[in-house]
Amino acid sequence: MNNAAIYPPPTAPAANVFGNVPGYEGIAAGGGGYLPPPMPMVPVAPPQPGPAPDNWSIPSLSEDVAREAFKSYVSSQCCYSSGPANNGVITSMESINTYRYRLETFTESRSTDWANKPLEGERADFYTQPAPQPWEIPVTPPSLFTNHTEEIRVPFTSTIKECHSCHATGTMSCQECHGEGHKPCLVCNGSGMKGDESCTPCNATGKERCKICAAKGTMECQTCKGKRQLLNYIKLKVEWTNHVEDHMVEQNSGLNIDDIRSVSGKELFKNSHYLVYPLLGFPNLAISEASERLVKEHQSKYGQSSRILQQRQTVELIPITKVNYKWEGSSHVYFVYGNERKVSANNYPATCCCVVQ
Repeated sequence: MNNAAIYPPPTAPAANVFGNVPGYEGIAAGGGGYLPPPMPMVPVAPPQPGPAPDNWSIPSLSEDVAREAFKSYVSSQCCYSSGPANNGVITSMESINTYRYRLETFTESRSTDWANKPLEGERADFYTQPAPQPWEIPVTPPSLFTNHTEEIRVPFTSTIKECHSCHATGTMSCQECHGEGHKPCLVCNGSGMKGDESCTPCNATGKERCKICAAKGTMECQTCKGKRQLLNYIKLKVEWTNHVEDHMVEQNSGLNIDDIRSVSGKELFKNSHYLVYPLLGFPNLAISEASERLVKEHQSKYGQSSRILQQRQTVELIPITKVNYKWEGSSHVYFVYGNERKVSANNYPATCCCVVQ
C-alpha cells in the first residue's frame, strides 16, 4: 500500500460545499488565493520638503582608531601576517561618507482556502448565520514592521464529515509491516536459519515483531488522529509582512557597495505614516530621487494586493574612511566603515598559505 493510498489529500466535495458561501466562491475552483483589500488607497499628498541639515557631520576617524580597527581585522584573518597592521605607516586618511535611504512598507494580506482537522467536540455551524467576509474578520496585528502569520477558522463555515483517509475507522494499515504486525527477521533474512543453526533472535520463525505499530498491524490515522470524523471549514490566512528596500548612494571610493549594506550609520532622518511622502530638497539629489521612486513603487506594488498599514523611511549617513599607508616601501589602502568600524583590505600585502593539519 503506498503513501497516496494511505494519506490522500482532502476530497473535493467539501470545497464544493464552501463554494456556496458568499464571498468564498473562488475556493471551489481550487484554492481561493489572495484577496484584494476592500478599501481604496488614500491619495498621496503632494511631496513634502525633506529634512534640514542639523549636525549631520560625523567626526573624522583618528589614526589610532583606524590602526586598531586594522589590527583587529588582520588578527581575525587566517593567513594574514600582522606586519602591515603593526608596522605600516599611515600617510593620509580621507573621509568619503555616503548615504543610505531605506523604505519599509508594512502590509497585511489575506487569503482563503478550505481545511480540515480532527473533530474534537466542535459543532457544525455552516449556514447557521451568514459567514463574515474575509476582510471583516477582526484580527490583532503584531507590532508594526514585524513579520507574522496567523490562521483563523472562519465562523459559520464548519461542517462535519467522516474521515476520507481511514473511512471513519480511525486506523490505517502500518506502512512498515504492511499490516502484518511483523517483518522478516533482519538476522536470518526471514529464513529462520543462521547458517546451519536455528536463528535465535526470531526463535527460528523468520519473523520479528514490528516495533512501529507494536505488532498490531495498524496505526492511528494521521488525518483524523483516530477521531474518525473531521471538521471541515474555511481557513483564513492573514500575513503581516515588512517589505524593506534600501538605496545606497554610490561614493566612488573603491569600496564595494555590498560591504556597506551590512553596517549601520548615523541616523539623520526618520518618519512614519500610513503613507509616507517622498523626500524633497534633500542635500543629496540621489536620495530625493530614490525616495520618490521607491515610495511610488511600494504604494503601487503593495497597495493593490494587500492593505498598507504603515510606512517608514529612514536616511543614514554611513561613515567611510579611506586609509593610505606604506609598508616595506610600497603604498597600500584599506577602508574603515560603518559604526561597527569594519575593515576592507583587498590585496593585503602579507598573506601566506595555511596548511590545516
